Amino acid sequence: MRSILTESPVPLHYRLLSDCDESKSGERGDWVLLLHGLFGAGDNLGALAKALADEFRVVQVDLRNHGRSPHIGNMSFEAMAADIALLQDSLGIARSHVVGHSLGGRVAMQLALHAASRVQSLVVADIAPVAYAPHHTEILAALQAVDLQGIANRGEVDTQLAQSIPEIGVRQFLLKSLYKEGDVWRWRFNLPVLQANYANITVAQNGESFTGPTLFIKGELSDYIKPEYENVMRALFPHFKLEVIAGAGHWLHGEKPEAFNQLVMQFLQQ
Repeated sequence: MRSILTESPVPLHYRLLSDCDESKSGERGDWVLLLHGLFGAGDNLGALAKALADEFRVVQVDLRNHGRSPHIGNMSFEAMAADIALLQDSLGIARSHVVGHSLGGRVAMQLALHAASRVQSLVVADIAPVAYAPHHTEILAALQAVDLQGIANRGEVDTQLAQSIPEIGVRQFLLKSLYKEGDVWRWRFNLPVLQANYANITVAQNGESFTGPTLFIKGELSDYIKPEYENVMRALFPHFKLEVIAGAGHWLHGEKPEAFNQLVMQFLQQ
């Protein structure tokens, strides 16, 4: 078992909510770090950030190879958890609540399992500490097939993606990471590295059990958290609670934001 202390972290791009709304900075509250999922960026959890900002100091984080954070070859959980520890140190945060969705939940769990003293409480949205079969093969293939040369607008990229991804919500989510630099369109996520390292982010979590407060939130229509995973979840997070959001799938924070935000707020307030 490798420690995050043996990894070489990179400085992550982040956003303090007080930068955009000083009236809701929550300057005297506990720190809360928000970690997004695969192909996303820190603003994916923007609605939750705003909901928490009255009482907490909220940091929206871009994980490595996502958003405006550095592009680097290593995508192990240990390395990504080390990035979060470095961010905490740079902000003078001794301990924080950590909320993560999907890949972000995996990184949050890794931090808690390897550096428990840094985590005040843990919220994990629709992911478990188990090994997964590939879930994103079609999305990765569709992204690889997109030709960004000579396109005029986002609509043309959407048309290309639609050939393999019929769900408009998934395409809209991916297109949030498309930007134009001069005359060239680019993805903010590091697609070649995500493709090459995909196996590294489907392995099971490991580490010393985290005995702090832990909340898992499952989307009712999602199969990412199954009843048979409970033994592993209980072994690593012995005091966890599980909440289920009715009618929600894997992107539960976007599909049912009010229910999701309320669950997180109530848990952190305890």
